[in-house]
Amino acid sequence: MFQVGIEEYRIGIEEEYFLVEAETKSPLRRVPSAFMTQIRTALGPAVSGEVQQSQIEVMTRPHRSAAEARRELHGLRRCLAEVNAGFDLAFIAAGTHPTASWQGGKRAPTQRYDGLMHDLQMLGERNLLCGMHVHVELPDADQRIDVMRRILPYLPVFVALSTSSPFWESKRTGLMGYRLAAYDELPRTGLPELFESAKDYQDYIDALVAARAIRDSSYVWWTIRPSEKHPTLELRAPDSCTRVEDSVAIAALYRALVRHLVRNPSLNAGIDPVERAIAAENKWRAQRYGVHGSFVDRRAREAVPVAQAVEALIDQLAEDADALGGRAELEHLRTIIRGGTSADIQIAVYQEAAHRTGNRAEGLKAVNTWLAHASAQ
Repeated sequence: MFQVGIEEYRIGIEEEYFLVEAETKSPLRRVPSAFMTQIRTALGPAVSGEVQQSQIEVMTRPHRSAAEARRELHGLRRCLAEVNAGFDLAFIAAGTHPTASWQGGKRAPTQRYDGLMHDLQMLGERNLLCGMHVHVELPDADQRIDVMRRILPYLPVFVALSTSSPFWESKRTGLMGYRLAAYDELPRTGLPELFESAKDYQDYIDALVAARAIRDSSYVWWTIRPSEKHPTLELRAPDSCTRVEDSVAIAALYRALVRHLVRNPSLNAGIDPVERAIAAENKWRAQRYGVHGSFVDRRAREAVPVAQAVEALIDQLAEDADALGGRAELEHLRTIIRGGTSADIQIAVYQEAAHRTGNRAEGLKAVNTWLAHASAQ
């Protein structure tokens, strides 16, 4: 559990996966109770179900180093793969399942999810999406809100680096990251408002709770939010990353950026509605083009390539990454830029197989096979 620390900026990583049949890679309609019993025995509180029965979530403990987080995340995936094998199952780490249909899915039988589905109706049924959440420890509530506001212009970078959802219901969407386009159908998603203090944020939550619009702040699903359970600021923008190294690199980038903003309180202190609107535009550009796109730069009055923005951020955060022991993980971001995200590889696999066989279905089948294999590495 997260406990109050002094400038440790500990991180915890949560990843959502699709549970699939090992042979067909089709999402499970109903998860065997024996499987859930065995995986919960193996992983304890590090695993939980999600809204749909075809989804599962793993959660690391808080860590002081990216290397520790990587080791645990590898272990969690390895354990899940081993338990899966006994039930002829596999898992896929991606923002969307390339061939799944949201219609006919079975939701998890819990009181919370029953209430959610009643409120969200078809939007909840369409929520067949998997993300990665990164917690960074910030004990002071006002500091969490301050950093949440000032970090907004950087959020599109995390979206671009994590794109893993170019397909939806067996169709090429034309986006590198379709997950957020679908997720933003839900209420209380997208970028947070420009709250000035923890009191402002709490007034917002209290008003919604008093009106019975939500039960608590865990029903607020912004791309970044103060955690309901922990003294952390929780990044929720990234797609679920197929490769562990990508997950850890993005988590290390977020951790270093949070530290940098705490140490430089004047950075983005004057963020205004124009800057928030530009961040929303850049978020869309990240979803559409991934690492191949560009961001609107208000001050330069020009488009800055994502690769250039990432390079600048790596340089800007070098001191913080060194202090946190995460410099090697930041260097991996260059590998993502050069070699592409999961979305790039999925599209390449699809195009090669579809061209070779002359069959779109074979192309999609090849994508599912690659995803299941790469997710378990």
